[in-house]
Amino acid sequence: MDRGESFVADVTEFRRLHPGLLTLSAWATRSATRREDLMTDMTLQDLAKAMGKIDFAMLTTRTEGGQLATRPMSNNGEVEWQGDSYYFSYDDARTVSDILSDPHVALSFQGRSGLLGKPPLFVAVEGAGKIVRDKQAFAEHWTPDLERWFPKGVDTPGLVMIEVNAVRVHYWDGTDEGEVAV
Repeated sequence: MDRGESFVADVTEFRRLHPGLLTLSAWATRSATRREDLMTDMTLQDLAKAMGKIDFAMLTTRTEGGQLATRPMSNNGEVEWQGDSYYFSYDDARTVSDILSDPHVALSFQGRSGLLGKPPLFVAVEGAGKIVRDKQAFAEHWTPDLERWFPKGVDTPGLVMIEVNAVRVHYWDGTDEGEVAV
């Protein structure tokens, strides 16, 4: 029996033992169809309005060793979101070195539960991160609450800004889910 025949025999035996599980090709076809079904009428502006009061995001990067590292970042809650996100950090933070090594990042946001037990809004963003070292850009995205972490404001030594440009945005709100065009 060659490799191809062996693989087919293994798949056939797997299907016999696990009839309820999807094969990879069936899963991929179903996932692709589902992805098309998830495109909704919600716009980026609609989502931004719903996200308006979310104060923290979880930022995920890939480390030098290939592992995922996730940490909370202040989302400056009152900032109107337009698909790009801005966070401040120190230049020597692992987050910065991770992004410099691999700019592919993810953000996750969770809103508060609604009235009468309505589920919260969840948002997942895939994006490209970059490190900004321009004080003028800092000032454009600065809020006084950030001085809790950066006491000298935009003049804090070693301050950098992390900019995340969204390339894919997916949301769930308990009754609806979908992807929003960026």
